[in-house]
Amino acid sequence: MAMKLILIVVGLACCITGVISGGSEIHSAFSYLENDFVAAKASSSTPQPLMVALTLIQGAASKGAVCLDGTLPGYHLHRGFGSGANSWVIQLEGGGWCNTIRSCVFRKTTRRGSSDRMEKQIPFTGILSNKAEENPDFFNWNRVKVRYCDGASFSGDGEDTGANLQFRGQKIWLAAMKELMSKGMQNADQALLSGCSAGGLASIIHCDEFRGLFPKSTKVKCLSDAGFFLDATDVSGGRTLRNLFGGVVKLQEVQKNLPASCLSKLDPTSCFFPQNLISHVTTPLFILNAAYDAWQLQASLAPPSADPHGAWNSCKSNHANCNSSQIQFLQDFRNQMLNALDGFSLSSQTGLYINSCFAHCQSERQDTWFGDDSPLIKNKPIAIAVGDWYFDRQVVKAIDCAYPCDKTCHNLVFNDDVSTPVGSQPTSDGIFSTVDPQSSSDDTTATMVFSYSPRLTLTPLYMLAAYFLVAFMFLLQKGDPLFVLVPSSLQAVPPTKH
Repeated sequence: MAMKLILIVVGLACCITGVISGGSEIHSAFSYLENDFVAAKASSSTPQPLMVALTLIQGAASKGAVCLDGTLPGYHLHRGFGSGANSWVIQLEGGGWCNTIRSCVFRKTTRRGSSDRMEKQIPFTGILSNKAEENPDFFNWNRVKVRYCDGASFSGDGEDTGANLQFRGQKIWLAAMKELMSKGMQNADQALLSGCSAGGLASIIHCDEFRGLFPKSTKVKCLSDAGFFLDATDVSGGRTLRNLFGGVVKLQEVQKNLPASCLSKLDPTSCFFPQNLISHVTTPLFILNAAYDAWQLQASLAPPSADPHGAWNSCKSNHANCNSSQIQFLQDFRNQMLNALDGFSLSSQTGLYINSCFAHCQSERQDTWFGDDSPLIKNKPIAIAVGDWYFDRQVVKAIDCAYPCDKTCHNLVFNDDVSTPVGSQPTSDGIFSTVDPQSSSDDTTATMVFSYSPRLTLTPLYMLAAYFLVAFMFLLQKGDPLFVLVPSSLQAVPPTKH
């Protein structure tokens, strides 16, 4: 009798545990473009990240510095300490662009267009971490994340009164810098302007402006992470990203805030591409980018509009599924990126870290910025490379060998079954929900999903559970008493007679 009891209890425990462990793999979606809650999703065994409160810029509205919907812009600030008390790192948030009235009207209903929708606290990880073991060179600096709510890389300057839209990215940038200067940044002896994705593009656009805020005695440099968007041909031979950028520049009147030296040679849309901007930046600049940038593969090189039959779906979801011709296309993209950086790399004041990974925004994620198994180029993690360059410890021109040689990458793998249609936005925990299924094909949201594919895994635990379940059913058929678990005790319950 005792043996039967043990069989049943262990079997039920295995079944329950198997279901729970399997269910955790069913769907885990994150926004890796925006990367707001990656740290919060870490396992319970890892230290919880510092949570930093949102501060709205009071008085910004009187200067016209407002989000798409007219609400106040904001930032998150964690004060520096010790030797870093007078040093500042400013991280410009990313989150795509809006290029049409329709997409901007939708965007203002999200945290990317309204401070009313922004999280009241966000985790500071990676380059914003306050722990020396996670962020060795900048952990005790004043660390700031400026929230992104204009949809044009902090660069627009216009409005659409009919749609009640404010395109005030440039004014938001100026208001944020004025606010931070009043909070002590004016006394900085060291400063670094950084940004991820659309914020990485913004850090290039505003780099020289940032330098101009400080006296010559202040050490000022800029870092662009995943912001090197190429004016590349997509898989259909079209120019998906150029069309998107053209809409952003025209709608939000971005040309007002692009370098005159570039505009004298090229059209405004071309001057919104980093490859045409970097030669006009005089402040020391570091380019951190994945050679096979995951966002550009998803949204620029092989978007649904360029691949209507889905020939690239499997490849862009998981690089391991790419065929030889697709890999060659991606190698050509990498070569185009390296060629665009060729002249830039010759300057003694610039820095480069181009790893051959399928990734995006590696400075904000703790696992890619600095960790036990972080990506490496010649045994150097990203955080150390950026620190070596900023503090002039070493010249850093780190260019990885071509795929698939790098085994240290943290590559993003996407679920084929999870689509991100236009209008999809991540909720506060990173899960996507579709709220505007009627959006047209020219309305663009720049977000992505990372998830595990639903699957049945025949682990030893599942097999053990199955064994005990069979044994359990056998006992029932034999007509032996069935034991059930009740809150206070185990009781024998005779089988019901029919």
